[in-house]
Amino acid sequence: MESQSFFLHEFFTGRVQGVGFRYQVVSIAKGFELTGYVKNLQDGRVELLAEGDETEVMNFIEAVESELDVFIKSIEKETGVSLRQHSNFSISG
Repeated sequence: MESQSFFLHEFFTGRVQGVGFRYQVVSIAKGFELTGYVKNLQDGRVELLAEGDETEVMNFIEAVESELDVFIKSIEKETGVSLRQHSNFSISG
């Protein structure tokens, strides 16, 4: 059964592909109760979608941005509330 949850959708630009960025994001996600995915895009960016409790998601993304800031040049963000669509957090595509 799907339930309403907070979501954060981000696009990272910088040196974010070919450096283990997605694997590090998944490793960080293991410390939080959330679902979603991280994936490489053909244009060189990395897309991240995190769903869950708003505080948990925001703490997670703060950890990602802090721990991986050396690779990140810019971030596009969108937040909102929608039906939870994922059952875990994983690398997609």
